[in-house]
Amino acid sequence: MVGYDPGSRRAAQSPEDAALAGSSAGMVTRALISPFDVIKIRFQLQIERVSSQHPEGKYWGIFQASRCILTEEGLSAFWKGHVPAQLLSVCYGAVQFASFELLTEVVHKSTPYDSRTPGVHFVCGGLGACTATVTCQPLDTLRTRFAAQGEPKVYQNLRHAVSTMYRAEGILGFYRGLAPTMVAVFPYAGLQFFSYKVLKNLMGPPTMDSYVGANLRSLICGSCAGVISKTVTYPFDLIKKRLQVEGFEVARARFGQVGRYGGFVDCASQIAREEGLRGFFKGLSPSLIKAALSTGFTFFWYEIFLNAIQNLKGSQ
Repeated sequence: MVGYDPGSRRAAQSPEDAALAGSSAGMVTRALISPFDVIKIRFQLQIERVSSQHPEGKYWGIFQASRCILTEEGLSAFWKGHVPAQLLSVCYGAVQFASFELLTEVVHKSTPYDSRTPGVHFVCGGLGACTATVTCQPLDTLRTRFAAQGEPKVYQNLRHAVSTMYRAEGILGFYRGLAPTMVAVFPYAGLQFFSYKVLKNLMGPPTMDSYVGANLRSLICGSCAGVISKTVTYPFDLIKKRLQVEGFEVARARFGQVGRYGGFVDCASQIAREEGLRGFFKGLSPSLIKAALSTGFTFFWYEIFLNAIQNLKGSQ
């Protein structure tokens, strides 16, 4: 069960249990969806149009980009930045779900609102994600830099990346793109938890074997929730990625044009003027695939790990 449920016969999950289950879910999910994330980031950072009918830049389709990356950089390129990405997923999952479980319990006990309603899940999910974003933003910036660089590499490893960025850009360099991230993350995560709750309510209780049926329902509802939330908030994610690679132009030169932006508003206006409305949705196809898999697997594994933790505690 995601969120505080006063009617549950089980004891409410503690923030520690939620953090452990959330970090475990994030770790497993990240390993599975990393290739889609790398392709999505390459699309987002490309200034030229991403179109198979009118190819202009280095990448113009999912399969073409996959072949190109595989040929030029090898299979391991699909897991570029995997170490900071895993640290990000573990940290983000732990903070987000622990905050969400705590907030839904506080709302139910301290306000007249029912913690089981989708509206409460929207607010608590958004606030939990904002907390996780501020905590984990440096890891997200590092992950983006690693995924964006080609060959030869600018950053050889995580330690080299941290020291180089700190010397060249200072501590604020690790928080590039935080403004559009915070604008987007609240409705994005809020819609995830809201949609997940609504879809689970619409589907009703599982009709097949209770364990298999419940987990399958979590996977389906999570995937649909991911697609809905990603589509609505995608332009903010693209702007964030463009801002995160500011000062990293040397590693991007071989991929095509390199944009230079003076902040969130300037980035948005340049994209609108030079690339049109479609420019805000570059990389949407791999992003939706990734969002469906990522959100679906996150809720799927979260509920599995949380049930396992509670069963272990119950057997002691």
